[in-house]
Order: sequence, then structure tokens, then C-alpha cells
Amino acid sequence: MDVKSAFLNGYIDEEIYVEQLQGFIAKGSEEKVLRLKKTLYGLKQAPRAWYSRIDKYFMDRGFRRSLSEPTLYIKSQGNDTLIVSLYVDDLIYTGNNEKMIQDCKEDMMKTFEMSDLGLMHFFLGIEINQEKEGIFICQRKYTETLLKKFKMESCKTVTTPLVTGEKYQKEDESQKVDGSMYKSLIGSLLYLTATRPDIMFATCLLSSDWAGSVDNMKSTSGYTFSLGSGIFSWASKKQATVVQSSAEAEYIAAAATSNQVIWLRRISEDIGEKQEEPTTIYCDNKSAIAITKNPVQHSRTKHIDIKYHSLRETTTRGEIELKYCSTEEQLADIFTKALPRNKFEELRMKIGVCHKHIKGEY
Repeated sequence: MDVKSAFLNGYIDEEIYVEQLQGFIAKGSEEKVLRLKKTLYGLKQAPRAWYSRIDKYFMDRGFRRSLSEPTLYIKSQGNDTLIVSLYVDDLIYTGNNEKMIQDCKEDMMKTFEMSDLGLMHFFLGIEINQEKEGIFICQRKYTETLLKKFKMESCKTVTTPLVTGEKYQKEDESQKVDGSMYKSLIGSLLYLTATRPDIMFATCLLSSDWAGSVDNMKSTSGYTFSLGSGIFSWASKKQATVVQSSAEAEYIAAAATSNQVIWLRRISEDIGEKQEEPTTIYCDNKSAIAITKNPVQHSRTKHIDIKYHSLRETTTRGEIELKYCSTEEQLADIFTKALPRNKFEELRMKIGVCHKHIKGEY
């Protein structure tokens, strides 16, 4: 659902004045100004005022706001649940009771001027195809726009995003490129990773393994969370510090993953699906797993920043459980290093990236 002129619905709790508009100046009162009663587009308070208005609307009607995700609202009635996600003036909703959903839609349309777009097919540049086999998301049109923008409609395809074993440097004596165009390209590709996690590592231009960055010798953390037949959360990020061993690099990566675990578990609890069992994190380094179980500091771990040791606490509380998996089975490798074609295609398939023909488009 889409709220029309959303920012005009916000209330102002302070005195704000504007000059009379050209062509609408009141005769005899040319020196006077106008006091705003509601927000206008362009007013710096408008986004906050709109959020306060819509937030009050949901709270007055029995919704709970998620403490972990302030734009997520949940309403429960017995075994029935309605979930609404807010993004500025766009709302996505889902639930297990058709009447509950319909009543909410009708009430919202009485309060705000809205348009009901029906079953979601397109959202923030992402195409959604809902079928019996499952729900598929893609950015085909967005990708075609990028190819045209950067004049690559006729470019040749490659089997993998990066060449294995190649090292990247800030200063490699290559020809300088247009900085603005380069930033635009990277920003566009980063948005594309919303549906193409397999290109995330290449887009971020991160190091390929422990001590793989030629410029600063920093490692890369990568993780992915799966539910059902596909993944729903993933990341690839260069670590903040230079590590002294692969075990330390894996330990820091596991700590970053545990932070995401805690957040996801809290959201899951907010929507009524509390996780009773620990969330399993698969790590391909036995030494890193041993560090989480041994609180005794020694020469190889005493220098590690204390913030990363929160991993031990979450393990002790039973929120996470670290298990060993071989490097050959590690799905997160696609987010941390350049891979040969066979391995890349294998991991890409396992994380749920597939070729799907959208009805009516091919």
C-alpha cells in the first residue's frame, strides 16, 4: 500500500512560519507571514513528523512496535497475527487471517489517502514473482538500466565475477578513471546485491583471504543466514584490524555473525516465533571454535579487542552454537574470496541464486 503525499499528514508541535507564496499574497497584509499547521515537503521536520503520526496510528490500534526494528509493527489476536513493515510512505503487510488484513486496510484508507496496489509485484526496484513453487525476487529491469547507463549492452559475459589469485591495490599504476562515474557504478552495483549476493564480494572489492589485501593486510568477514530453501541475510565486510592468524580472523568474523544472530532472534521473537534452540554458526576453523570455549587468555589471544569476546557470552547463554564444517562446505566463502568457476557455481546454487523466467516477460 502507498500513502499519497505522506509528509503532508504530519503534525507540527512547534511554531514554524513561512513567507506568503508568490501570487497568493493577501492584500493589506503583505508584511505578514503564515504559520504552518501541518508539515510540508522540504521541511526538515517532515520525515520525523510523518513517522510520529503513523507510529501513533498503529499504537492506538493495538499494534506493537518491534524494539529491534522500529519500522516493524505486529498485531496479535489469539493465534492470528498481522505484520506491517513501513518504508517512508510504502507499507508491506502479511498475516494469517484474511479478515484481519482486510479490516486493517479499510481502516487505514479511511484515515489516510492511500492506494492499494494489491499483491506485491514490485518494491524499491525489486521485482517479486509469487508462484506455487515459491517467491522469487530479481532486479532484471534495474540491471538492464545499468547496462545501458554504462554502455555495456553488448559486453561479453564471464563465468565468474573475479579472477582467482589476483591481488588488488589502490595504486597499481593503471590508467585513472572518472571518480564520479566509478562511485556511481559501485553504488549501483551495491544496490544490485540485494538480489544478487553472488556478486557482493566482487562489488565490494575486498581481499580474497587472510592477509589477502596488499594495501593493509586486513581480512574479510562474510556470513549468510538461511531459512527454508534460500538465504535471507548476508554480508561481506573488511575487518577493522589486522589479525595475526587465520584463527583470529575467523574468531572476529564469528563475533560479527553473532551480532546479526542476536538481532534476527529478537525480531523472530517479536513476530511470535521465539527461537528456543541455539542458532548454529558453521565455522571452518577449529582453533577459532576452541577460543570461544576457552576463556583463559594466552599469548595468541590476549591482544584481541574485548568487544569480540561477546561471542563467548552469547555461546554461554545458549543463543548460538559454533559447529565445525570443512572449507569445502563453507557457503560463506562466496562472500570472502574469488573462486574458480565450478566452486563459484556450486555455492551460488546452494545460496539460492537461480535462473527464473518471469511470466509475461520472456
